[in-house]
This record gives sequence, structure tokens and C-alpha cells, in this order.
Amino acid sequence: MLSYQVKAKWVDHHHSEASCKQAKLTIDSDLRGNSEAFNPAELLLASLAACILKNIERVAPILNFKFEAIEIEITGERQDSPPKMQKIDYTVRIKTEEIDKRLALLHTNIEKYGTIYNTLKTSTELSGRIEKLQ
Repeated sequence: MLSYQVKAKWVDHHHSEASCKQAKLTIDSDLRGNSEAFNPAELLLASLAACILKNIERVAPILNFKFEAIEIEITGERQDSPPKMQKIDYTVRIKTEEIDKRLALLHTNIEKYGTIYNTLKTSTELSGRIEKLQ
């Protein structure tokens, strides 16, 4: 079983900081918002994007799937009471010469083997699509 550790600390009333390994990330913990940092909901969506990207990096060599670029757009809808992410929708756009059947295979692998993806799909409505990037 793998184990992960992140540390976080409050810096001031405008932001906080998370760290792991040699990396640091500014977090928006300001009640008025901080446009220079990810808020908690945005961090969750960014985590899903990172999961999808890492999963593509992992399975592309296995599938012999060639690509030149990837863009991901994720939208989350939050309900107020109780506060939770009710729905997440994503679009993966990938620059590739692969046929649509191979795109579908890549998408199946994203859905099947992503740690964050599988965690989120048990607690929210999660849907997405994969398409060619022009």
C-alpha cells in the first residue's frame, strides 16, 4: 500500500501553504478569496486533472498511444447545504493521430486506474469525455 503525506500551515489571513517533497503550493484560505492561489475546491479539481495527466503518462507506453499535447478542462458544481462537490465534469483534449477507438481505450484506462478519479466517483457525480485537440 502506498502512503502520501502533505503538510500545510497558515501563513496569514490571506493565504496558507502546503508542501510535500521539495514542492510548495500557495493555498487560498482568505475568506474574501485570493486570486493568486487555488481555493480548496479548485485544488480538488486540479488534483483530478493531475491524476488524469499522470494516468495518461502511465498507460500511453503500455497502449503504445502516441500524443503531442494534452489539455484538460474541469468544472465542478458545489451545493451549499450540506457543502459538497455535487457534480464534476471534465474534457480531456489530446493532440494525436490515433483513431477514435484508441481514444476511447485511453479514456477507459483513465476511468479505471486513476486513484483520485476512483475516489471522487464514489462521492460525486463524475463524468467526462476525451476528444482530439485540433
